[in-house]
Amino acid sequence: MEKKKERIDDSVLFHCADLILPWLEPSDLAAISLTCKSLNLISHSISASRSSDAARSFETHPIPFINTVDNHPYAYFIYTTTQVISIDSHQARQSWGGHRPSLEQANSSLCSDAPGCDCDSCDERMDCPCRESISPDLIRECGPSCGCNRNECGNRLTQTGVSVLLKIVKQIRKGWSLHSRQFIHKGQFVCEYAGELLTTKEARRRQENYDELASKSQFSAALLVIREHLPSGKACMRINIDATRIGNVGRFINHSCDGGNLSTVIVRCSGALLPRLCFFASRDIQEDEELSFSYGETRIRSNGLSCFCGSSCCSGTLPSENT
Repeated sequence: MEKKKERIDDSVLFHCADLILPWLEPSDLAAISLTCKSLNLISHSISASRSSDAARSFETHPIPFINTVDNHPYAYFIYTTTQVISIDSHQARQSWGGHRPSLEQANSSLCSDAPGCDCDSCDERMDCPCRESISPDLIRECGPSCGCNRNECGNRLTQTGVSVLLKIVKQIRKGWSLHSRQFIHKGQFVCEYAGELLTTKEARRRQENYDELASKSQFSAALLVIREHLPSGKACMRINIDATRIGNVGRFINHSCDGGNLSTVIVRCSGALLPRLCFFASRDIQEDEELSFSYGETRIRSNGLSCFCGSSCCSGTLPSENT
């Protein structure tokens, strides 16, 4: 009778743990793992699951963490496949390591009532108004207001998520970095830079906080400022995307002073209020090669972070600005 009761108790424990533990952050998960053998086994299983796929099954292929440097098997953050409106990231939670997670994303307010195309097949209709090519670093795609099928339209190249094989590798000096797991052709879409959309006021407040944290530890922020320019060269729109706490694999792409192997392209979708920043291969990329791009012009700051890109033209300091 006692053995049967123990089996029932273990069953209840495993069921409850499977529901609760995937929601915990690494420090809490580590603390729980020390309480008993059963929870230790479950915690290790969750850590292994997290290490196997940073994208939490949201992308087409798993994106594993590879770390031979220290005993931190993965980097913890909340995953989103595209832009999200700024939320209280300290209150946000996402299950990771159990069942497929979800993150409520209030993106409906990022759409407008502007009409899109009424094409049945944009691939066959080459005069589709959404196909207009504005410049090499600014393209247009069909969007939420278009009548074409999202999964079949060939003019939604950047909207189906990450389709190339990638991995996140820990390096001694750079920390986590994004690498290819396959040959990537020049011009091929790699991923977008996803994260929280911030007001400029909030971006500046967060950057001050990030700078303070970086001065005290090895903290690394992922706040990117994008300026969309008019043909005259004057900035017409500023977009602040913070992937520090909520983001996708784009947050792991490091800077390279020589421009790297990725080009940044602003993508506008019909019916969407704001553009998205996407990465395309600027040249053929070999399997296992690190992915990188230029963060911008280097501005010397007294508290600027060191650059370890290793290129022949490395300035020694990461690009930064007074956000």
